[in-house]
Amino acid sequence: MSSRRHGIAGDLRHQITTGRIKAGERLPSEADLARQYMVSTPTLRSALAVLEREGLVEKIHGKGNFVRRPLRKITYVGGWGSLDPSTAADAALRVTVRRTAIRAHGHLTTLLRVPNGSPLTEYFCLSHEGESPHSLARIYVPRDLTPTAALGDGSACERMAMGFAVLNPPPVEVRETVCARLPTPDEASTLRTSSAVAVLAITRVVADSTGRVIEVAHLVFPGDRVDAVFTTHHVINERRTQG
Repeated sequence: MSSRRHGIAGDLRHQITTGRIKAGERLPSEADLARQYMVSTPTLRSALAVLEREGLVEKIHGKGNFVRRPLRKITYVGGWGSLDPSTAADAALRVTVRRTAIRAHGHLTTLLRVPNGSPLTEYFCLSHEGESPHSLARIYVPRDLTPTAALGDGSACERMAMGFAVLNPPPVEVRETVCARLPTPDEASTLRTSSAVAVLAITRVVADSTGRVIEVAHLVFPGDRVDAVFTTHHVINERRTQG
């Protein structure tokens, strides 16, 4: 079964990389492919899973298996928290934003330094390039700092969320924790990426001049779709000698 699986995967890989099957094209149905290669449906699905893990094929529920279009990279600018407008525009990204009223719980209470059950607003932001999910963010803001304007009216809050940017400027301190890890099942499903391919996960904590945490953001980018850029400015203390 293993040799048949890899043989099928190799043949389809060759057709994809040589352009016989083009990016965005729907593959024949699994039943048709199984008949074509004279294997069982489970063996055929196992071969497709190999190509999914390689990022060549993506399975869209209810539609079938498609040759994955290569997604261009965008740049996340650290220290302020934003998608670089030039690369975001180049990638023709569109971002959907969903706002939900929730209560602080679990790790959020620690990050936001608020009691359990404190009222928060969650912004769930999902970027797309064409029909393919590109990256996601969950941004949490204390309810009393949430703008009263509703989403969809061109509010500054919506525009900032659509760039994954800090929602409550001007921040005094932005602390970002960056790690590479495997996606959770929910992240892999939402981003339609392989659970075996690492994501770049950024946890951003923003505080104001009083030290109050005004925002926590969890950002997730598949590793092949983003560059994260962090710039450090060294401050030189100058001492003046009084004469």
